Amino acid sequence: MLIFSVNARAGKRDSFRTLYISFVSISRYSSLMSLSPQHFDKNLFLVGPMGVGKTTIGRLLAKELGLEFIDSDQEIEKRAGTNIAWIFDVEGEEQFRVRESAVIDDLTQRSNVLIATGGGSVLRPENRKNLVSHGVVIFLDTSLELQIKRTEKDKKRPLLQKDNPKSVLKDLKAKRHSLYEEVMDVYVFVGHESSRFIINLIINQLKQASLLKK
Repeated sequence: MLIFSVNARAGKRDSFRTLYISFVSISRYSSLMSLSPQHFDKNLFLVGPMGVGKTTIGRLLAKELGLEFIDSDQEIEKRAGTNIAWIFDVEGEEQFRVRESAVIDDLTQRSNVLIATGGGSVLRPENRKNLVSHGVVIFLDTSLELQIKRTEKDKKRPLLQKDNPKSVLKDLKAKRHSLYEEVMDVYVFVGHESSRFIINLIINQLKQASLLKK
């Protein structure tokens, strides 16, 4: 059985309603009823902490909604001709953020795209402005415990190559959570449920907010 609640608050932006969705899995629940492919005529941006599953969920959700999927971190690597770990190591985080802002600025100007952003994409005001101005923003959140579990063996995340990655994740969560909330139109807490369940939940909430035809 799955318990979830939805509360809508109007007025965050003129054209959107903010939805707060929280749910607790009482026992395993693999998915909701399957949905037919649908067309979404706006851009969709996923924000949230590392390890929450933005790329996995984004790729499947884009297919469901008929959008082009782009992972902003992968796009940065493509344009730089190297990986993010190298950029952090050689150029430093500040230069990575410069590259990231350029990519966010470019990608958000496109049409019919779903962009999975990096965890720190909301740090710069210009990025937040671009996200808010050019599409619907979904904040995928998760617990610190799940973040630790999902990233503990990942050597590709420069910020976690420290003696105490748990402390780093906790600090990042404290610093960034309010920024995710600032830009979001839809909030979804990701627990142990399947990606398919999360996708169907997002689609249902987009329909409730009149952002997707029922």
